Amino acid sequence: MGIQSAKKKSLQEQRERQRARAKRSALRALKKARAAADENGAKLSPWENQFLGSVEERVETYGRAFGDPQKGAPGASLSIRQTGKLKQISAKAKGKTVRRSGFGRS
Repeated sequence: MGIQSAKKKSLQEQRERQRARAKRSALRALKKARAAADENGAKLSPWENQFLGSVEERVETYGRAFGDPQKGAPGASLSIRQTGKLKQISAKAKGKTVRRSGFGRS
């Protein structure tokens, strides 16, 4: 075995590292949102508190917070909608407003 073969990682090892990175990133974002709300005195609704807690729990337990692979990227820990909701909660915690865009809205 040469130096080059020792440096190369298998595809499975690369995917595991990517998943671990995504998991750490998601947990960090969830904790930052909660900390920003506490620091700024922002009142999160009971639903938002429950959302942050349940998503954090699922990411810690399973490495991702959604089961349907069509709802997010293969290596992602949060679905597309969960990521959007987390951005809204983070903005609310920081005292900013997030403009929601979508079809049929002006």
